[in-house]
Formats: sequence, structure tokens, C-alpha cells
Amino acid sequence: MEKTTRKKIIIIFIYLILFSLIIFGFYSYLKPNPSCFDKIQNQNEQGVDCGGVCQKKCHKIKAQNLIVGKTGAVPSGVQGKYDFYAQITNPNTVFGSKNFDYSINFKDSSGQIVASKNGSSFILPGEKKYIVATDISAPNTPASFDFKIINSDWVEFNNYYESPNIEIVNKNYNEISSGANFSESKGLLKNNSPYDFNLIKIEIILKDADNNVLALNSTEMRTVNSGEQRDFSLFWPNRFPGSVNNMEVQSEVNIFNSDAFLKKFYKTEKFQQY
Repeated sequence: MEKTTRKKIIIIFIYLILFSLIIFGFYSYLKPNPSCFDKIQNQNEQGVDCGGVCQKKCHKIKAQNLIVGKTGAVPSGVQGKYDFYAQITNPNTVFGSKNFDYSINFKDSSGQIVASKNGSSFILPGEKKYIVATDISAPNTPASFDFKIINSDWVEFNNYYESPNIEIVNKNYNEISSGANFSESKGLLKNNSPYDFNLIKIEIILKDADNNVLALNSTEMRTVNSGEQRDFSLFWPNRFPGSVNNMEVQSEVNIFNSDAFLKKFYKTEKFQQY
């Protein structure tokens, strides 16, 4: 009985091996050979179906550098700390940077660096935005600022892309006559996009009548569903010089990063098919 069972097992095992070999043979026969038209970066290609064994040359991104505009810093409201801002513009209409690194240096009157901070951000084609870095410690009021973009990881948007449709309404700024804070900014964020976002960043830039930056603040909103409206409030604990005439609100979602979308609904959307 044991010999019969062992024999059956051996026969079944042999049949499984033969079956696997037949399947592998069919797969190898039907599987297309790597080519310069399979839309896959294989062989020794330098890009998808270009470079290496393919005669087609890979398209190199030739993007213009980001333009740095006005920079400056204002007291944060905490002794020895400052909030920095820099205006940057992407002059490219078909190239966006999914990541660029930057450095901030505060200098004294002699040109010596007294404080530094590094960071990274992103920018869409043709976009103009603020880089805001809060609570940078410095021993004295900086005399000058050095802001440099170190490198950019460019992406070409060959086809249609759609940026998040986020609207800020009912925004206002008021000084507070009583309580622990000096002033407050409020607004209502509307997610008019058909997408659910895990993270939306909001930055407030307060300006005077001459368009000079007086104060900065920032916050984050998490889990904002499509069609949802959300109130926000930001406070300044201490008085700052100047009279506020204008409040700019910058909202942004990093569409290059899938973590910005709610995982339970996330899928590659049109604006990510660059």
C-alpha cells in the first residue's frame, strides 16, 4: 500500500514538472522580445525606448531656472526668532519641478552668516508662489538674506494636467482687543476638486498698503474630502509693526506625492500623468 501511494506521488510530481515546463515554454514563446517600441525601459536603454541600443535619442529636459523675487524676514513674535519668505516664479510652461532644494542664510552687517536653514518644495508649470520658513533662530536682527535654489528635479507635462481646485473665501484679518493673542486671520477653504486630499498646506502673508510683508503664518489641513468646506484660524501672539492692508492666502497640495491623497480613494489622476 505504501509503495502504491509513493508511486502515485512520484507520478503526480512528474506531471506537475511537465506541466510547469509546458507553461513556461508557452510563456517564453509568446512573450515579446525587448524592443525599442515596447514602451518599457529595458535592454541597455537610457530612457523608455531611447538611447543605448535604440537609435532614438532620449529627450533631455531643458528647463529655465526658477526665478527668485523678493526675499525678507519678519519677527515671528517669539524673541530671537524670525519668519522668512521668498517669492519664486517658474518661467516654464510645460515643466514643473517635483522637488527642488533650497538654502536660507541670514547675514549680519559684516556679511557673516548668523543663521541657516535648508528645505525643499515643488512648483507647477508657470506657477508663482511663496516659500515660507517660520521660527528661524538668529542672535540679532538680520541685515541681509541669501536664498539659493540648489537643484531642481524637473518633470515635463506632455499632456493635459489638472491642478487641485482649492478656493479660499471669506478671508479676513482682525486685531484682538482682549485675550492672549494680538491678532487673528480667518478664512474658509473649499475643496472644489473631485479628489480627497490627505494634506493641504495654507500660508498667510500679511502686507501693508505699500505691499511690504509685515507678518507670516502657516498651518496644515488634513483629510479634506472632495466638496468639503473647512474653516481655519491663525493667530499672532504679539504685536508687530505696521498696519495690515492686505491678506494673501496661499494653499497648495503636492500633486507629485501620492501621500497628499487619501489612501482609501487614491489612484493616479489626470494631473499626475505627466
